[in-house]
Amino acid sequence: MAARQTPYYRSFNRRSALVGGLLLLAGAALVARAVHLQVLNTDFLNEQAAARHLRVATISAARGPITDRHGEPLAVSTPVDSVWVNPRQLVDQPQQVALLARALQMDADGLGARLARNANREFLYLRRHMHPADAAAVQALRIPGVHLMREYRRFYPAGEVTGHLLGFTNIDDVGQEGLELAFDNWLRGEPGRNRVLRDRMGRIIGQVESIALPRPGGELATSLDLRIQYLAYRELKETVQRHRAAAGSVVVLDIQTGEVLALVNQPAFNPNDRGQLDPDRYRNRAITDIIEPGSTLKPVLVAAALESGQYTPESYVDTGPGFLMVGNRRIEDRQRLGRMDLATLLARSSNVGATMIALSLDPEYFHDSLRRFGVGRLTASGFPGESAGLLPHHRNWRQINQATLGYGYGLATTPLQLAQAYAVLGSGGLHRPVSLLKVERPPIARRVVTPESAAAVLEMMEVVVSPQGTGIRAAVAGYRVAGKTGTARKLTPTGYADDRHTAIFGGLAPVSDPRLAIVVVIDEPRAGQFFGSEVAAPLFSSIAAGALRLLAVPPDALPGSGTAGNTVIAQSP
Repeated sequence: MAARQTPYYRSFNRRSALVGGLLLLAGAALVARAVHLQVLNTDFLNEQAAARHLRVATISAARGPITDRHGEPLAVSTPVDSVWVNPRQLVDQPQQVALLARALQMDADGLGARLARNANREFLYLRRHMHPADAAAVQALRIPGVHLMREYRRFYPAGEVTGHLLGFTNIDDVGQEGLELAFDNWLRGEPGRNRVLRDRMGRIIGQVESIALPRPGGELATSLDLRIQYLAYRELKETVQRHRAAAGSVVVLDIQTGEVLALVNQPAFNPNDRGQLDPDRYRNRAITDIIEPGSTLKPVLVAAALESGQYTPESYVDTGPGFLMVGNRRIEDRQRLGRMDLATLLARSSNVGATMIALSLDPEYFHDSLRRFGVGRLTASGFPGESAGLLPHHRNWRQINQATLGYGYGLATTPLQLAQAYAVLGSGGLHRPVSLLKVERPPIARRVVTPESAAAVLEMMEVVVSPQGTGIRAAVAGYRVAGKTGTARKLTPTGYADDRHTAIFGGLAPVSDPRLAIVVVIDEPRAGQFFGSEVAAPLFSSIAAGALRLLAVPPDALPGSGTAGNTVIAQSP
């Protein structure tokens, strides 16, 4: 008992009491802090947890489909997966990198170097638009820092048949060319957003709430008839190959509505194959490229002449010796045609006769007439990069300029503009805006020429597609066809070339109730034949015959019906 009262034991008791008191105080402080955080002030912990584990994830929205006028899909978006990684989690894991590279069929050293270059980032795409099954195999490796993202890839079922008109999207599903670009805001969907919970490896382990649902893009119904589009594509490709041409275009318009039923070009490209996305292949030549229309402009000239009041359908022009001097320029026909009526002028494609008519018209009136037909003006199709063509102002004309305009030189149009001008003649003189989208009712039309003038020119153009005209190869069995051939020499830096031509044919069918306006352009045929009557007219015939039957248009020149169709020509004295 006395030993316990020694100074040593008294010191030990004091130290024990001090330590015990400190432990009690520390425990009380911890309890107080826990109560403060978990009961009185929970916001701090919630904010810290959310900052580390809650994320807002984007949900991709499907791009709207594009269809033809009958609902056939032309462009659709299919779900795919993209592989992305957090480089920070992989840069020091060479074994995992090698495993990932093998799964993605990539070079391991190259992948490692790429991750090292992006080590300061938290997001890096490794492979875009993988098939979901292949992407799932990568995910099954359960490599930390490797994730999948659901996206959509554009697919074009008709491939190169509709490539020029539809255009394409980039890898982020944003329109780059064609209708995909023109209507990108309508087609593009609005992504959704979810708040999700991620674990320390970045993997989603739960969905907390939906912030916004994804909104898919709108559907776009085009004016195309896919059946006629396939027909025009097949026939054009065969013609371009057979004549070894540099390029070619075909436009098929519905005269009654202004809708483009088919529009094809050669050379073509497949928008599903990004390796073919060469600007020289994917530009839409029928809308963006301009040509001198040559003699295919003569029906427009004759219509303007009739409207001027200086000429009637029974008028004659005397081409004399078969040539005409305008200044120091000699304009001549291939043969002496003498005195002829306007129908024969078109049927025999007299440049001298066309020049005489053009020079007889007031320059301002002639210029305005061409403008009313759409020459030198956009067609209102809305297609990106559409050319307005070229029509010099009449104040800048010299006499030779006005003369050459009469037979289609010194101005330029697109094939689509030329088809629209022909549609004016087929619709009784009414000008309707061109539409690449399906229309529910015909748009309001603007009158260009009187119904009488349009009907007279149409009758003259029917003579062209007869045994006595230059366009006999454009005839269609069972149907009355009106049209005009054209062969234009191409302009080069040194002048008009003698060995480079553009073969053109524009036509309307059936004459009794015109439904289709078709323009065919073959650029630089190099297999011997180069005249529009030899190269372009047969192609028109093939496309018109098939399209009229596909549209169930009744024949108007059947034997015994009283209409021979493309067999009669007015005789000139």
